Formats: sequence, structure tokens, C-alpha cells
Amino acid sequence: MKPRILVTREVFDEVLAQLCAELEVEPNPTDRPLPPEELRARLADKDGVMCALTDRIDSALIDACPRLRVVGNIAVGYNNIDVPACSARGIAVTNTPGVLDETTADLVWALMLATARRLTEAEAYLRNGEWTGWYLKQLLGTDVHHATLGIIGMGRIGQAIARRAAGFDMRVLYHNRKRVEPALERALQARYVAMDELLAEADFVVLQVPYCAATHHLIGAAELARMKPSAILVNAARGGVVDDAALIEALARGTIRAAGLDVFEGEPHFNRGFLALKNVVLAPHVGSSTRATRLAMAMTAAHNVIAVLTGRAAPNRVNPP
Repeated sequence: MKPRILVTREVFDEVLAQLCAELEVEPNPTDRPLPPEELRARLADKDGVMCALTDRIDSALIDACPRLRVVGNIAVGYNNIDVPACSARGIAVTNTPGVLDETTADLVWALMLATARRLTEAEAYLRNGEWTGWYLKQLLGTDVHHATLGIIGMGRIGQAIARRAAGFDMRVLYHNRKRVEPALERALQARYVAMDELLAEADFVVLQVPYCAATHHLIGAAELARMKPSAILVNAARGGVVDDAALIEALARGTIRAAGLDVFEGEPHFNRGFLALKNVVLAPHVGSSTRATRLAMAMTAAHNVIAVLTGRAAPNRVNPP
């Protein structure tokens, strides 16, 4: 009898075919987020689950699923999963690193450029029929070329962001929990600095850290006050890394010039105060959203789940066996 798994969200046909070749699969073709009670009921007799960041895999759910052997997250981050509780039960937790780095870095640059050049504001201006002709001070933006880029979090995605900065002749500063190797610093043309120095000097502050207790509200009112009034903040990492209420106040008061955001606290709900501001570019958590990358993420998660349930080592296990 094949191991049984639940796939909590709609995935690509190619991924379902890969899973069904080796497992008994219960899909969710409607892509409807499963409420906690329904998720618990549907997972109670399953050996594995392929889930998304929208699914909370907590200790109560784990206790209600005695057969569960693997949780395959379709994401790099896994703060939606109680990893210690899974480890205590011998349940493998896997993620999808590597496949989305370049695509997410592209989106960060899209946010940087759109925010610096006020593109969403300019589009609204045009669509609303306000454009009556060219004038010298029309929608003045901020130059990206030759500016100082500050990256907080120099992991794979942070490095991909830094590599792109060379094409804009930018000065790159970074802060990380641990300094990277000198050879990598030279390759990226990036200089390690303390976080306060980065905040004070950077024209663009880009966040690329995971969300956890240590990074909750890493950027709050005090940190925003240390930034230049002309600075732009970009967050495509995780909601909760920024104190959104403090950011809204800083944007309204002109503490910083603008922000580009792909993630929010409590998403898909978010602080509606952002909607009243013109100096913020907003996106609905689409950092990795290209077909090629999302397919690769789902296929990676599938390979992880199949490996565990067929007695092999998972390529991307985040907790020790």
C-alpha cells in the first residue's frame, strides 16, 4: 500500500504526476486555504503533507496526526511549522532552498526601481487623467545608479541582490549575523558594517532575513529614525521583520522617503494605513512568483516528501534525522 499524503494547495499537473507515481495523493484542486479544523481532519490518516506558508503546522495538529512522517513546505522559510514539535515526534521537515534565489532578487530590484522612480504613483497619475503635459519637476524620483545599497542578511538571496548592484555602479554595504568569507566580499564588492552604520549610510536598505523571535520588528521606529530622510526601505523577506505601524508613521512624517513592500505583518491581512500613502509600492507576496520558479519549488517539495516516505534521505531536510 502506498504512503498517503495531503497536498494542501493547488500545484502544477507535473508535480501531481510525480507524486502520484509513488504515493497516494489527496490534492486540493480548488486551492482553498484549509481551516485548521479541516486541515486536522484531512491530515489525521496521512503519512505526509505538502504544505504552504499559509498552513500552520503546530503541536496540536501534530498530536492529532499519529501517522505523520514528513512535512514538506513549498517555501524556503518554515516559520509556519513547529519544527521542535516535529523533531520530538521524529517527523522530517523540509523546505525548498536555492530554487527561488534569483527570482526573488529580481523582485527586490523591481521594488527598488519602482519605488525610487515612483512608478506606481506615476501610473495612477496617468490612469486618473491628471497628466496634461511634460514639466521639469514632474514626479521627481531618486537615482539608483551610484547610490549606496545596504543589505541586511547576506544569505543566498542577499548575495544575488548584491551581484546585481554592480551593474548600477552601487556601493554595497551589508550586515549579517556572521560575516561572509573575504573572497565572497571581494566577489560581491561588499563591505561588512555594523547595522547602525548601514542604516545611517545606505540610500536603499534591503531586508533579507528570516522571520523568528530574534528578527521580530528588527526595523522599528528607532531604526527608521537612524536612516536618511532620503532613504528607501525594501522588504521582500518576511512580514514581522518590520514594525508596519512604525513604518507607516515614518512614511507619513517623512522620516524616510519611501518603501517597497512584498510582505506584511499578519498577511494576507495588512495595515490599511499603507493605502493612504503615495510613497510606498505594495505587492502581495509575489517574490518568487514566476511559473518556472514556483514549479521548481513545488517539484523540490515533492521530491523531499517522496524521499522520506520511500525510505531515502530528504535532499532539503531542516531538522536532524
